[in-house]
Amino acid sequence: MFGLGTPELIVILVIAFLIFGGKKLPEIGAGLGKAITSFKKGIRDVEGEGKELMNGIPGVKEATEVKQTIDQVKNFGKVVK
Repeated sequence: MFGLGTPELIVILVIAFLIFGGKKLPEIGAGLGKAITSFKKGIRDVEGEGKELMNGIPGVKEATEVKQTIDQVKNFGKVVK
């Protein structure tokens, strides 16, 4: 995880424990978990709206179908070799 080993993570947790104390750490962890969940949900919502917007533009759906067909033909050439 980010190039951090077990000893580094232990040192970080000990420092966090000393700074915030045992009672505050669970609250911080829960808040961090909620923030990450909210961020992921927001990203999914934006991606969904972007896809809906793209499908509403004339010709995008057809262009996507053509691209998929081209990709299938390219992959077929690789399978035959």
